[in-house]
Amino acid sequence: MRIYNTLTKIKEDFKPLEEGKVKMYACGITVSGEAHIGHGFQALIYDIVRKYLEKKGYQVTYARNYTDVDDKIIARSKETGIPADKYAEMTIEKIDAVMREMDIDDPTVWLKATENIGNIIDFISALIEKGHAYAATNGDVYFDVNSFKGYGCLSNRSVEDMLDGVRVENGEEKRNPADFALWKAAKEGEISWHSPWGEGRPGWHIECSAMNRAAFGEQIDIHGGGRDLIFPHHENEIAQTESLTGKRFVKYWTHNGLIKVNGQKMSKSLGNSLLLEDLLKKYTNEAIKFALLQTNYRNDINITDNLFPDAEKHLTGFYRTIYAVESKFGKGGAGNKEIDERFDECMDDDFNTALALSDLFALFKKVAAKLAVGDGSCADDIAQIKKTYSLLGIFKKDSAEYLAEVEKKSQAEGGVPDEVKALAEKRWQAKKDRNWAEADSLRSQIDGLGYVIKDGKDGYEIIKK
Repeated sequence: MRIYNTLTKIKEDFKPLEEGKVKMYACGITVSGEAHIGHGFQALIYDIVRKYLEKKGYQVTYARNYTDVDDKIIARSKETGIPADKYAEMTIEKIDAVMREMDIDDPTVWLKATENIGNIIDFISALIEKGHAYAATNGDVYFDVNSFKGYGCLSNRSVEDMLDGVRVENGEEKRNPADFALWKAAKEGEISWHSPWGEGRPGWHIECSAMNRAAFGEQIDIHGGGRDLIFPHHENEIAQTESLTGKRFVKYWTHNGLIKVNGQKMSKSLGNSLLLEDLLKKYTNEAIKFALLQTNYRNDINITDNLFPDAEKHLTGFYRTIYAVESKFGKGGAGNKEIDERFDECMDDDFNTALALSDLFALFKKVAAKLAVGDGSCADDIAQIKKTYSLLGIFKKDSAEYLAEVEKKSQAEGGVPDEVKALAEKRWQAKKDRNWAEADSLRSQIDGLGYVIKDGKDGYEIIKK
């Protein structure tokens, strides 16, 4: 198995620090708002990585954190009038609920910044003792980037490059503009904790370093997160941790791509954030996963208007084939080893879900051909597909239940299923081409899906039976 390492910029053979065991950490959500599709994508990717490593026989300890205190959370607390700690708790409950609706498993270990304040203070104190950090007179504590020779190793930036655009805020007492805060002195009315430097709270970057050390010790195998965290967050994690331990912190750095909406970066300021809760009202969790996993995890995903409808259409078609096979031959089956081996071949190449999913179209075409001639071995194929691809979070539901769920969501949206729309459009084109046999065949398919077509002079109307 080979994994792309952001640190070395190449795919490397995977060999954990301790044979047979994997220590893995992924940066979780800063709980200043509800979970959007980017959060869901990142959580899905590392859930799959953990599950595939377990399939390969590794004992995986997977830690994931919630950043439950930071500037954004404090700002939201002031806006809502809800104390910062209570606001964070409420938001975490909402995020947990929607992730479970997405059918994404909890990590082995949940970590929260506010539950590790003691570990964070100890970490900062040790950095000061080693000469890598310094306390300002106002109670802030900063990391001295010039004290760590390897600074910039992950992002391939020099300290001079990093100074571009850096602005020192009023009241900051930095020795170097690139130095970053480990501890922030409390402002009036803010949530805070006692420390050797006065009342305050941790900086963002130190939280993950301290939580990692508390959960795993000095070194881990895999550290994951979105590509937007490479700099400054993960760069700063390396500097802090390796300055303290003198050891290589992470063996394999992995980063997933970012979400774009119709070519634009997804952001609150642009008003194009897609909340998971809203998407789940329209589409099944499996369709959302299918849509996201068609892109290699390291690449950006461009969410167009058709991405999720097309994914739902393809997945519904697969489920219809599953239903037809199981109705005729039952749900048994000895499986098909070749299908599983091919899946592993894809996943061994840096968790290539896109390639694994692309194989499904040919697989289901073969299954349909076998079904058409009454070859019962198609039941073995379906049993294996369901078992193998459930690792990606798809084909986990009973086929009849899944098809009913798709229909229910479509009706709730008050619209005609995309599959029916596509068939109706093909039929209209066939009529224009005077291909009457094709048009009649498509009408029959539409009828079988519970809809009828009413033709008019200038078009057609799709009507629910």
